[in-house]
Amino acid sequence: MYKNLEAELKRIDKTQKDLAALLKLNSCTISKKMNGHADFLLKECSKIKITWFPNLTLDYLFEIKK
Repeated sequence: MYKNLEAELKRIDKTQKDLAALLKLNSCTISKKMNGHADFLLKECSKIKITWFPNLTLDYLFEIKK
């Protein structure tokens, strides 16, 4: 669902497991969020952006594509 985020994670060699560790969530929760079955919280989006993608916008990273 978040194709831009997936692509950017691949570019920096990060996985959903790395994302789970960063956000202190379990892998199942990250999978649900990445597939659109649960929402990312704004603080989670901000942490991802600040930590790994400071030069990208939240709008770009979290653009919803079905």
